[in-house]
Amino acid sequence: MKKISKNIVLIGMPGCGKTAIGEKLAKALDLEFCDVDTYIEEKCKMTIPEIFKKGEDYFREIETCALEEISKTYPKVISTGGGIVKKQRNIEILKQNGIIIYINRPVEEIVKDINIENRPLLSGGREKVYRLYEERRELYEMYSDIEIVNDMSQEDAVSKIINCLYVHLD
Repeated sequence: MKKISKNIVLIGMPGCGKTAIGEKLAKALDLEFCDVDTYIEEKCKMTIPEIFKKGEDYFREIETCALEEISKTYPKVISTGGGIVKKQRNIEILKQNGIIIYINRPVEEIVKDINIENRPLLSGGREKVYRLYEERRELYEMYSDIEIVNDMSQEDAVSKIINCLYVHLD
């Protein structure tokens, strides 16, 4: 088996499982794990909702700077925020030394159990999740190197990702 030499970047909707799967994937591959939102909160000493109070554009600028910093060292597993695909620059940064995996969880499943408290863009309620999904689905598909439909356990999703990674790397 080839050794992983690039970042493994997880993209997808809020609530699709990027962080939970990312943590397990990093452990399975013996790589560092980095959640972009957590990185931003620690660096800014503010929560994501607090940062969003200054505007989404302000948050997106911070997010891009964070990606530049995080992506410099590799390999690691990176869990991104759901809106990372909204800026072409973010994708360029992530593609430089990363493999992008779209965690595609059925939107009906996300709506059933998503906690919208810490997700400023979902504060409009569950129908907002459907709108965001329609806005972003094509971007997730277009920018990803690998797509995993997350309709399984986290452990199965991790196994599927690892199998796809090694096929992708060959």
